[in-house]
Amino acid sequence: MLSAAEFREIVSGRRRGAKAALWRGLFRAAETPYSLAVRWRNRQYDRGRKPSERVGVPVVSVGNLTLGGTGKTPLVEWLARWLRARGVRVALVSRGYGADAGARNDEALELEQKLPDVPHVQNPDRVAAARMAIAEFDSQFILLDDAFQHRRIHRDLDIVVIDALEPFGFGHVFPRGMLREPLAGLRRADAVVLSRADLVSGAERERIRAIVTRHAPGALWIEAAHVPRGLRNASGVEAAADSLAGQPVAAFCGLGNPASFRATLNRLGYDVVAQREYPDHFPYPREEVESLVQWAGGLTVRGVVCTHKDLVKLGIDRLGPHPLWAVVVGLEMTVGAAELESRLAALCAAIPAA
Repeated sequence: MLSAAEFREIVSGRRRGAKAALWRGLFRAAETPYSLAVRWRNRQYDRGRKPSERVGVPVVSVGNLTLGGTGKTPLVEWLARWLRARGVRVALVSRGYGADAGARNDEALELEQKLPDVPHVQNPDRVAAARMAIAEFDSQFILLDDAFQHRRIHRDLDIVVIDALEPFGFGHVFPRGMLREPLAGLRRADAVVLSRADLVSGAERERIRAIVTRHAPGALWIEAAHVPRGLRNASGVEAAADSLAGQPVAAFCGLGNPASFRATLNRLGYDVVAQREYPDHFPYPREEVESLVQWAGGLTVRGVVCTHKDLVKLGIDRLGPHPLWAVVVGLEMTVGAAELESRLAALCAAIPAA
């Protein structure tokens, strides 16, 4: 069985050799029926054979085209804060991927800490979840997290997030690549946000934009950077993001795209002397926490750093003798913010009077 890291190495083409080529051949054979099934499902909605249901309040969806992390959570946080600053009662709705029955997943726990006044309802039936948020929390606005492919609920603004570091899933639909659906699906997008845009060159940003424009010529184009805001431990103690600059640290993360975390640490100037990577939504069972403690205990470092998404699942302030910090990241839009705010303001103006 391939690990998530091994799968990424194979489908990206970085792993060479006969065995890797065989895997790619098998994945390519499976890609065709998967792509056909996705196209058929989308066609049912496009032709109205499967209707999308309205819930009575404005709905904005934040999703992506690829498997793994593209930086949706900071955008969801930005949108929720923008709405709350204008007095809008907004609720988050998500499937709850990776959570045990009746429990919240890592992204919900992270957003709960950052947005304590915004209710978050998790349910694979997102229509039912949205209606519950409206009925129980008197919500005036719904933010759908990770819902671009969930077409049963009508949305008034469909935002797709593309990671500048790995924009198009290595050019193939799963399992040959990381795309959830063919790039043609971008035509449904009302806005496209290029996350981590500051980590690639201007020429690369324009190349990505040209591909997006070919499939979604009418979509808003937005560029955003993920900016480190500071360090935080499980007890809520905070420190400056640059307090470990130039210092030896150990790092670990459970992300769909661990390269993004490495880029953040490099940007902060941390001297990463040891690093571990886990699959996205990794639950950190007790035996792995013990392994992390043993690993960290054998290192000469000033601290151990992870993502906020990892920290909320661990809930501890130290790994062995070393303090454990999460790097807290926020979103900063560099292109297209005014246009997006204009679209959001129009939706807010349509909220029914109480």
